[in-house]
Amino acid sequence: MRLPRMRIARNDVPLSPSTSLCAVLLCLAGCAARAEAAYMPVPWVFTDPRNDPFNPLRYIADNTLTAIATSLVLAVALAQTGLMWRYGGRCMLPMLIGEFTWAVGFGVRFGLHVDPDSQGKYIAYYLFIVLSVCRAPFPVRTCLNNPLQPCAFIASEYMLMGRLARYIKSNKHLLISPQRITVVFVVSDITTFLVQATGAIMSISKNLSLSKTGEHIFLAGLALQLLSFFCFMVVAVRFLYRVKTMEPITWAMDASKPWHSDWRTLSSVLLISSVGIFVRCVYRVIELSQGYHGHLATTEVYFYALDSLPLFVAVAVYTPFWPGRMIPTIDKLAIVDNTDSDTPGSDRHSGSEEAKA
Repeated sequence: MRLPRMRIARNDVPLSPSTSLCAVLLCLAGCAARAEAAYMPVPWVFTDPRNDPFNPLRYIADNTLTAIATSLVLAVALAQTGLMWRYGGRCMLPMLIGEFTWAVGFGVRFGLHVDPDSQGKYIAYYLFIVLSVCRAPFPVRTCLNNPLQPCAFIASEYMLMGRLARYIKSNKHLLISPQRITVVFVVSDITTFLVQATGAIMSISKNLSLSKTGEHIFLAGLALQLLSFFCFMVVAVRFLYRVKTMEPITWAMDASKPWHSDWRTLSSVLLISSVGIFVRCVYRVIELSQGYHGHLATTEVYFYALDSLPLFVAVAVYTPFWPGRMIPTIDKLAIVDNTDSDTPGSDRHSGSEEAKA
């Protein structure tokens, strides 16, 4: 007896591209996970990291120091987020974003402690610490050791300087107008970064002479970036000196207010923060001048003492002296083009006439 033939329904609808892509990504993720799980570092990775050619740090990251650094930076970032939410101060937003990426970068060091030879973790670490990624092992060290990370912090310093000049209506004492000071110095930073990138690309060359020239160009880019920020500090100090000596009334216009409402306090904080960033940039130039495997670059204590600590002071100092709290109208100053003459009904006086007398 023959059984009746049964027809099996088939779904001839083809898989969508997104479904196929998800399947491929899941497959690749599984392969990567198995490869990571199967990785067994050779014993000398941990016993002699300084001579490990595959360890870009040349040391094993200390988890205790990493935990302390991550916690402190994250605490400052969260505290300043609350201050911005309550008091404003949008000119500090680049610094705030930089703090969160900085905290993530420190967190990745936990992975480098377990797997110090991982090029992927090292690149991810510097992606958040320095905010730039290069390809290939040698240029990774070349490009990522540049002081680009403070650029987020420096941008806030530039904007804050312009806001202070507008707040006290003393634009004429600023070498660069408040409308242009941020643009001028940011363009300068971008230009010096391009010089560094050019040097980094040349250093990839298999030609020893060209590679050495690339290293020198890269170091020159770092020095130019350091010079650019030094010029900003000169502009800021000159501005404050001229206001104090030539416009005493303007200088003391907040003398009767509490410390957290005195613009002079905020200007002092700006200078302290700038010094912290400058120290870090100087360290980076000296570090690179010793070579990518020099004593400074391969010693963890110097990374924290001369790199992380100055930057932490530069950003943490704004927590008790938040610009939006000290100058409640600071966000409005971004679109106000104050002149140096007194406006009708204003309670501020430039004091320039008295200074001339």
